[in-house]
Amino acid sequence: MTTLTALLSVSDKTGIVELAQALHRLSVRLVSTGGTAKLLADAGLPVTEVAALTGFPEMLDGRVKTLHPKIHGGLLARRDVPAHMQALKDHDIGTIDLLVVNLYPFEQTVARPGCTLEDAIENIDIGGPAMVRSAAKNWTDVAVLTDAAQYAGVIAEVSSSGSVTKATRFALAVAAFNRIARYDAAISDYLSSLQADGSRSLFPAQVNPSFVKVQDLRYGENPHQQAAFYREAQPAPGSLATARQLHGKELSYNNIADADAAWECVKSFETPACVIVKHANPCGVAVGADPAEAYAKAFKTDPTSAFGGIIAFNRTVDGAAAALVAKQFVEVLMAPGFTDEARAAFASKANVRLLQIDLPAAGDAGRNLMDSKRVGSGLLMQTADNHVLTRDALKFPTRLKPSATQLDDLMFAWTVGQFVKSNAIVFCGGGMTLGVGAGQMSRVDSARIASIKAANAGLSLQGSAVASDAFFPFRDGLDVLADAGAACVIQPGGSMRDEEVIAAADERGIAMVLTGVRHFRH
Repeated sequence: MTTLTALLSVSDKTGIVELAQALHRLSVRLVSTGGTAKLLADAGLPVTEVAALTGFPEMLDGRVKTLHPKIHGGLLARRDVPAHMQALKDHDIGTIDLLVVNLYPFEQTVARPGCTLEDAIENIDIGGPAMVRSAAKNWTDVAVLTDAAQYAGVIAEVSSSGSVTKATRFALAVAAFNRIARYDAAISDYLSSLQADGSRSLFPAQVNPSFVKVQDLRYGENPHQQAAFYREAQPAPGSLATARQLHGKELSYNNIADADAAWECVKSFETPACVIVKHANPCGVAVGADPAEAYAKAFKTDPTSAFGGIIAFNRTVDGAAAALVAKQFVEVLMAPGFTDEARAAFASKANVRLLQIDLPAAGDAGRNLMDSKRVGSGLLMQTADNHVLTRDALKFPTRLKPSATQLDDLMFAWTVGQFVKSNAIVFCGGGMTLGVGAGQMSRVDSARIASIKAANAGLSLQGSAVASDAFFPFRDGLDVLADAGAACVIQPGGSMRDEEVIAAADERGIAMVLTGVRHFRH
């Protein structure tokens, strides 16, 4: 059997010694560069330096070491083309059968505070991507590894058959080209963001988004549409893309979209909370002493809409909460964890999807830093609406001021309102939503709908707290809230008719709080 040759040149040394040891036991010849070669030699492995192979020393502070015909010829030569093999023989070039490369840590470098342009440039890999491209292009003859997670599978194949299977070589080549694409995109994004003064723009001259497919979906928003779910290559901790499905049938396009809305809302609360979402809008939100109480209160807001809804908790779901949820038809249930009793409650419900998502670490919102929306042949980008309202930022323009309890309910209502489609009106009381009006062209209509929803659920709005995601352009919206029984309202302010609306609040005996911030959500 022909002796295989492996070239190993890695920036991240994770697992490389173990891989080299396994290859050596399989009689694979080891070739390496610089620090990797030293590491392998120190581990007692026989390794040939690239400089010895090429006949040229590493040059220019290591910038030139593998850019040589004896490297790229060994990677690119097609074994099934006699002229290629004769050229290798004529120039004393050996074949390279296995390439193990990971790249200079450009992404990690530019993510560090204080990174300079010089730091960034020095971490742009040249030889690594060139070798990866050569090996991946010639995948029928060469296996290329670009991630430590690939090592074990390749070792297993070489151990059992003496080579890497064709299917695996192709999969590795695809992964390699994808890695190079992400790497080049990161360089482009960084350089495109630089300003003349050395600062970085939030919006680069060119953006190169990169997403990895998680799964194909049965269909899109409607059955006649095709769809798939993708996630960022490095998803934010605590985001929906990190969810692990524990139970139930495959998620749908609408399941995922609604689940994201529910999860983003529920993780905004520090106390035990439950959010029920239907068609991307919260139809019931509550906090409680535990998940069971939070769910019971959230469900009361709108039992009709909760049917077939998406439910999210920010605490581990226990048996008590699961027993309550199991009484209704639910599409998706998500939480940071589920007890054995909770999972048992849904064991016989094959259609209920259970998603486990770790909450982000304290102080980390776990949200996207940027939001985007596709338009015809274009893309809108903005910083994400991650504003957190603090009580010391509030203004109190009316004669009546909210009590401590009312202020708690106003802050709760304001948090919920941030996740309701505009125009948004949210009635709350006692740590729960009482009526939600969403997605209307008129704020007055949203207020009326919220009142109707509360009446349909048998919930009184007397003494309730209300949040409006944007200012009241006229007093009519405030009058609808007062007629429904609202005692206090929180809104951004900023209208030309603020004084008129404030006067109306004084006239109707309502305490008003101004935030100075709006939360449109289209």
